[in-house]
Amino acid sequence: MRLLMLTPTLPYPPHQGGAIRNYGILHGLHTAGHKVSLLSFHSGNPSVETTPLFELCQRVETVPFPRRSTYRRLRDLLLSAQPDLTQRLRSEAFSQRLCTLLDETPFDLVQFEGLEMARFLPIVRQYQPNARLCYDAHNAEYALQQAISDVDKTTLRNFPLALYSQIQSRRIAHFEHLTCQRVDLVVTVSGEDAAALQAFRPDGCVKTVPNGIFVNDYEHGSEQLDLGTNVITFTGKMDYRPNVDAMLWFSSAIFPEVRRSVTDAQLYIVGQKPHTRLEALRDNPQIQLTGWVPDIRPFLYAADVYIAPLRMGSGTRLKILEAMAAGRAVVATSVGAAGLPEEVRQAMLIADSEAQITEAIVQLLQNPGQRTTLGAAARQAVSQRYDWSLLIPHLLAAYKEIGLE
Repeated sequence: MRLLMLTPTLPYPPHQGGAIRNYGILHGLHTAGHKVSLLSFHSGNPSVETTPLFELCQRVETVPFPRRSTYRRLRDLLLSAQPDLTQRLRSEAFSQRLCTLLDETPFDLVQFEGLEMARFLPIVRQYQPNARLCYDAHNAEYALQQAISDVDKTTLRNFPLALYSQIQSRRIAHFEHLTCQRVDLVVTVSGEDAAALQAFRPDGCVKTVPNGIFVNDYEHGSEQLDLGTNVITFTGKMDYRPNVDAMLWFSSAIFPEVRRSVTDAQLYIVGQKPHTRLEALRDNPQIQLTGWVPDIRPFLYAADVYIAPLRMGSGTRLKILEAMAAGRAVVATSVGAAGLPEEVRQAMLIADSEAQITEAIVQLLQNPGQRTTLGAAARQAVSQRYDWSLLIPHLLAAYKEIGLE
């Protein structure tokens, strides 16, 4: 089978959620013997020396990210009914490169990774009307924006953000509905997301293929970090609103309470592009914002407790899967653990109130044996459910249901 994957960023290195999922799928399709071409946005010149994508793909094409001025974005927000998400990657250069690919190669399947890429769907339908189309929904985006709005509106200073998300939720729902109707297959990362998008596909062609990882990649390697004792770690793209909200809430309402019981507790926030709203945290010597790191795994191995205190978001949290595969004891909110089955949730501590989260973290920091036991159970649970070798067959089965082998 010949497939074309359209991704909003080059899926290598797989350092953040979308890239991790896209790389895992691409790797799995190649391993299954399918011929994959890739078209991505990327500011650079990937080569055989810098990425293994050329070994996995028959063809790798990239287009620079489009520039979008603040004026253009404000104009679109005020004068366009299109969601901001789908306008971000408006690119004539990408459209032209896509047309060339479709002219040169007949594809059995074109897969759109995330709602941003669905803006190019009409081009594919025009050039290859017989190709099957798959929308891989990394989030139920309209539901995500609604959840963000619900949290932001509880704080007066965040009310403008809440209003923005409310407007975007309605616009996204319309676009997401059209996208789900126009493709042959919708794939979601969790049962909750599938339920949110099911109304847009009355024929029921919505399948769930959870986010996954290569579990063996998270075995303890030779590179070790000594961050001290009682280290609490969070990882993620730190300009992403759910992550920013989580760390602002945790650092102000929970971390000080943890330190009342564990006076030398430290918080490491590991991830690229820390938002300006997080800059004030640098004034606290017990909090470290690392920014971009080449590999998060040494920070996971050095953590005593991994946290996911998320109050908004959707999908299956790759950050939690990574921490569990690294054998860490995890404390997560119900939102953070959304999409995970009960047997995986049992291998972590789930707490939602500030007092409950504080108690869970302090309990683990003061009990090394419990941390070790919980971490071992976490790694086993992830190994049995979320390795890509177990997930790719589900994706191939979904393809088969729309007539592809």
